Amino acid sequence: MATENFSAALRAPASASSVPSTAHPMAVPGYGKRSAPDQAPRRTDDFLLLPERERYIAAFIDRLPEGAAMTVKTLARQLPRYGQQAVSTALTALSVAGYLRRIRRLAGDGDQVRWVFRTFWSRTARDNEWWTTFLAAEDGRSPSETQVSASPAPAPPAVPQQPEPDPASDPAPDPAPHPGRPSPAYDALAQLGCTDPRLALSAADCATLEGLAQEWLERGATPAHLVQALTAGLPAEPIISPRGFVRRRLTDKKPPHRPTTTTSTAPPRLLVECTKCGTPGRPEALPDGLCRTCRPGTPTPPEPAASAVAHHVHQRVDALRALTRTP
Repeated sequence: MATENFSAALRAPASASSVPSTAHPMAVPGYGKRSAPDQAPRRTDDFLLLPERERYIAAFIDRLPEGAAMTVKTLARQLPRYGQQAVSTALTALSVAGYLRRIRRLAGDGDQVRWVFRTFWSRTARDNEWWTTFLAAEDGRSPSETQVSASPAPAPPAVPQQPEPDPASDPAPDPAPHPGRPSPAYDALAQLGCTDPRLALSAADCATLEGLAQEWLERGATPAHLVQALTAGLPAEPIISPRGFVRRRLTDKKPPHRPTTTTSTAPPRLLVECTKCGTPGRPEALPDGLCRTCRPGTPTPPEPAASAVAHHVHQRVDALRALTRTP
């Protein structure tokens, strides 16, 4: 009769089998272990490249059911071979290797919300890009939203300024007065003469300039803003051609286009927790599931050198000895 050839490193003593029993405690509904999608089928050589302790604990976690409690204390109670410190260190190593991520997410709506803590587990090791994309989808964001774009929106194409034609030599006939109910742009132009009589426009002038004024309103300006911009800082001398003067100001002082994209300010509903210290952050801000402080290679503040302290003590002792020798 053929027997299964399990790896010796995965084989645990009878008192701490790597295959979990039904006695393993379950977390509160909504918490605990969650399996990541698209994992490879379970094999006897899973986690073969990991160190013995991490391989043993990974095999144990892999066989836990959905919703199983994943706290360090709970796992250490189920694994007598290792204590809480060893389990915590192993979980950190498994996070760096791409097998798990600890997360917290908001559950509920309105005022009835709470943080739910979960551990996503993947039998297949994943890189940081995969975890960031997967957790962004869990948070309801698109993968492109996980990267902050530093490039501004493209500016509208510049329109070359045309020289102002002489009203007296303009051969184009004046349009007919505005029929029906005037537009807000037309009304704003008609109010210029009430603000300053030198800018009084005829009905034909208002109809001619209405298109330029309408561009201001389409770019977010209000009729009051339009009137204020056209009448502010008028020259002291008489204005010979009100229509030409207003046309030039409508062109030269035209406001910019409003941005077409808006930045979402909604708070995130899912945060990754540092596997080592529990500090929360965005998935893209915690590569390997570790915060900046816990990440290997992060410089630590320098400590006072022991040799410098010892040197100071020796100097003091030498000075005291010199005093005792003084007659």
